[in-house]
Amino acid sequence: MSLLEKRLIRETSFGLTSKLWRISWTYVLLLCALAGVGYAALYSAGGGSPEPYASRHILRFAFGLMLMLSIALVDIRFIARLSWFAYAGGVTLLLLVMHMGHVGKGAQRWIELGGMQWQPSELMKIALVMALASWFHKASWERMGNPLFLVPPALAVAVPVALILKEPNLGTAMITAVVGASVFLAAGIRWWKVVLATAGVGLAAPLAYAHMHDYQRARITTFLNPESDPLGAGYNIIQSKIALGSGGMWGKGYLLGTQAHLNFLPEKQTDFIFTMLAEEFGFVGGVTLLGLLGLIVLGAMGIALRCRHQYGRLLALGIAMNFFMYVFANVAMVMGAIPVGGVPLPLVSHGGSAMITVMVSFGLLMSVHVHRDVEFSDGRDEV
Repeated sequence: MSLLEKRLIRETSFGLTSKLWRISWTYVLLLCALAGVGYAALYSAGGGSPEPYASRHILRFAFGLMLMLSIALVDIRFIARLSWFAYAGGVTLLLLVMHMGHVGKGAQRWIELGGMQWQPSELMKIALVMALASWFHKASWERMGNPLFLVPPALAVAVPVALILKEPNLGTAMITAVVGASVFLAAGIRWWKVVLATAGVGLAAPLAYAHMHDYQRARITTFLNPESDPLGAGYNIIQSKIALGSGGMWGKGYLLGTQAHLNFLPEKQTDFIFTMLAEEFGFVGGVTLLGLLGLIVLGAMGIALRCRHQYGRLLALGIAMNFFMYVFANVAMVMGAIPVGGVPLPLVSHGGSAMITVMVSFGLLMSVHVHRDVEFSDGRDEV
C-alpha cells in the first residue's frame, strides 16, 4: 500500500471518537445560546411562566440537539447518496398536503406525522439544497455553461415552489426560490443568466399579483400604507412598530413590556417574538440578538469555505442561506420593511416542526464540518 493510500485512509476512515472531536463545539454553544434566548423570550411571552411555551421549547431543543449530533456523525458521502431520495420524499409530502393537509388561517400547509403538525415546505427547503448540491458537485466549469445541464436543477426548484404557492404560502415559496438560486450562484452559474432570470421574475410580477389571493394582496396594500386599516389588516404591523419604538435604547426591562403583556402585540410567541424582545431589551438587546444570529450565519459560511469537496460546500452554503432568509424575513417583517408573513425566528420562536427542521439542517452542516476532508469516489472533487 502506497503512502498516499495510507494517508487517505487516515483522513477519511476515522472512528466515532475522532468524529466527536471534529465537531465544532463552539458552534454548538452558539446554537445553545440562541435557544437560551428563545427560552427567556418564551418565558416572558408566557407571562413569567415556563408554561405553555418555554418548557416545550427547551425540551424540543434538547431533542433537536441530540438529533443534530447524531446526523453530524453520519458520513457525508452517505448523506449525498440520499439527497435525491430526500427530495422525492419532500415533494411527496407537499402533494399529500394538497389532499389531506390541515387547514389553518386560510391555508393548507400542515400535515400530521407522529402526533405533531409538520409543515413539509420547511423540510422541502433542506431536501432541495441537498439535491442541488448533489447535482452540482459533479459539474465542471464547462458543464455549468451548458444550458441543458441547468434544466433539471431548474425544474427541481420550480416544482416545490409551485406546490408551495398552491397551498398558498407565498413567503415560503419565495424563500425556497432564493435558497435554490443561492446554490446555483455558489455552483458557478454565469451572471448573465442570473440577470436574465431576475428580469423575467420582475416582468411576471404584475401577472403574479393578479392571481394572488385577496389576503395576499391585502398584505401588500397594508405594507405600503398600514394606517389605511389600523384596526384590521394594518393592526399587527402598527402594534409591532409601537413596541419596537417604545423599547428605546435599553428597553423597559425583562417581563415589563407593556405592548406584549397587555396583549396589544399579536403572536408574540411566534412571528413577533423579536419585537417583544426589542421592547424589553431595547435597541441594544435587538442588535445583540442580531449579532448572535449573524455569528451563526458566518460560522456556517466558514464551514463551507473550509470544506474540500464541492457537495459539502454547496450544502453548507445552502443551509447558511436558508437560516439567513429565516432571520431576514422575520426581522424585516416586524419592522415593516416587507409585507407581513408567517416566518418564525429560528430557535427563538415557539414551534416544534420549525425547531426540528432547523436542527436537522444544522446536523447536516455539522456533518459537512466533521467530514470536510473526505474524498468522493467519483474523483471530481476540487481539493
